[in-house]
Amino acid sequence: MSTYKLYNNIAEEGIKCLSDSGFKEDTSNPEAMLIRSHTLDESDFNESLRCICRAGAGVNHIPINMATERGVVVFNTPGGNANAVKELVICGLLLSSRGIIQGHKFTQGLYSKNSNDLTNLVENNKKRFKGSELKGKTIGIIGLGSIGSLLAQAVESMGMKIIGYDPNISIDSAWQLPKDVEKAEDLKYLLSNSDYISIHVPLVEETKNLISKDNIKYIKKGSKLINLSRESIVNNLDILSALESKKISSFVTDFPTPELVNRSIDYSDVILLPHLGASTKEAEINCAIMAAEQANNFIINGEIINSVNFPRVRLRRTTKNRLVIVHKDEPGLIGSITGELASQNINISDMINKSRNEIAITLIDIEIEPSVNLLNNINKIDKVLSVRCC
Repeated sequence: MSTYKLYNNIAEEGIKCLSDSGFKEDTSNPEAMLIRSHTLDESDFNESLRCICRAGAGVNHIPINMATERGVVVFNTPGGNANAVKELVICGLLLSSRGIIQGHKFTQGLYSKNSNDLTNLVENNKKRFKGSELKGKTIGIIGLGSIGSLLAQAVESMGMKIIGYDPNISIDSAWQLPKDVEKAEDLKYLLSNSDYISIHVPLVEETKNLISKDNIKYIKKGSKLINLSRESIVNNLDILSALESKKISSFVTDFPTPELVNRSIDYSDVILLPHLGASTKEAEINCAIMAAEQANNFIINGEIINSVNFPRVRLRRTTKNRLVIVHKDEPGLIGSITGELASQNINISDMINKSRNEIAITLIDIEIEPSVNLLNNINKIDKVLSVRCC
């Protein structure tokens, strides 16, 4: 029987997916862990843990290196919340362009006026909130994964011109892009030619302070910046300086900080949202189901899709008995594993080995159920991190 543990509120649809596959909840020693925003540490890595499934895209709250060293696969669910974030970006584009928030605050102050006065005040003051249309403007999209490519499709239908920058774009994401997206060879080109800039990259060491004074100087004067990705990708102090100098005309972000809150009280050029990017019922359900399916596929069949630390591996099942072996990527190790099988006259029906950086996983379909002795012998091979039969 397979087991799981939940952190945070995981949508019932995801839990049902696990239950329907025979999983039972075990809070002390689970094989699979499903999380959203909970920050993991060493105490969360129990002896039986085989995978961590993040119901969402960002994994900066998961100790990836620690997981890899222990042979624990870390999954995320790219695309599960992409539509929700895309829609909020469009909202941000409009909020930063049309004086909507300012107009709302103004009309709230008219509650004591009679209808005639109200009509006159509205008509006489609406010019104060005159904005700009998105049609014909250029948006620079930094990161063209699930969210960035969906956003490109949406804003193209709104008549916007699109510049995209992503040095690590996947083939699948590239296929989803509108044909008229202009490819930026570097970040400087995108920043200097965009009226709007929207960020959609993960928070990794290379993207910390991606937008800071070092490249804000290249931003087209008066541009509007939207960050619904991760807080540390943008240097907020440098953004405040750019707002003060009018280099940037508006900053929309999902990550309020004290200095941004203080600015937003007196100025309308900072629009703060309480981390709403993926906060829709549909996104939570999509991510929960995807996370549960990741856990199920790995625990039941050893298959890996959308892992941030392990290679992608799939093998069509040919027997009832499959060995799943997680190990370091070392020369001669596969020979040692197959040698153990040969020593017990066990025939290999099919197998696959995939590696990523220093970690590897091998799936081997065999005709008979392996003995405990065989599993122990394989597990004792140097650099083998875990072995199991499923």
